[in-house]
Amino acid sequence: MVLPVFVQVALAGGDRYLAASWSSVRALVTETVRMAADEYRVLALVQRDVSWLNPAHEDNYYIATAILPWEGEVEPTQVILRRATLARPFDYQPPFYYAFNQMHFKGDALGASEWLRSAASKLADPDERLTLENFAARWLDKTQDLELAARIVDAMAAQAKRKDFAAYLRQRSQRLRDLAALRRAAATYHERYRRPLQSLDDLVRSGLIAQIPADPFGSGFAVDQTGLPVLAGGVAGGGK
Repeated sequence: MVLPVFVQVALAGGDRYLAASWSSVRALVTETVRMAADEYRVLALVQRDVSWLNPAHEDNYYIATAILPWEGEVEPTQVILRRATLARPFDYQPPFYYAFNQMHFKGDALGASEWLRSAASKLADPDERLTLENFAARWLDKTQDLELAARIVDAMAAQAKRKDFAAYLRQRSQRLRDLAALRRAAATYHERYRRPLQSLDDLVRSGLIAQIPADPFGSGFAVDQTGLPVLAGGVAGGGK
């Protein structure tokens, strides 16, 4: 059962933080092994209320992240993590978990990369920060707007303190632009010949590109089963 927030505060003698702690303890001790879907929705509402009463409550966002999104309650989890991010500007974990959920559960690579870069900015250790920034750049390979992704990676390169990492990021941005150019050529090929692209070599033979661009990371480019140019490492079911 979820009590209205004002009732929770009243029962705690007007102390919203005490009310948040009580509800958080309820969530912590709840047996989730045999819970039904509607019971997870109730748990999500309880924890979302906690995040309103005390958005900085650490146990609350930990518990929410560990349980709720895996049971279909992604949106309440993201609300909790957004509130925790604002209330805990020193803590990298809420934006990190938010980024993971955006990528894993919602397939939003662009938003996930932005939140992961936010998490990285809160890390004091430069190597740990670099690791998250690298993942943020790599996730942008999954976006639909490759030109925008390339511009974001360029901006990351301009802000990078290490020259080797900046050079690496510039290679990634060029790779994204090359892939975007291949997709534009593939769209033209489809319009011209009324059939999907079968091979990147067809783009060369048709004169739409001079040559297949080289991939600085060695994976290369390929065509998926729908005729869409992709990074070779991301082809499902084999590429051409």
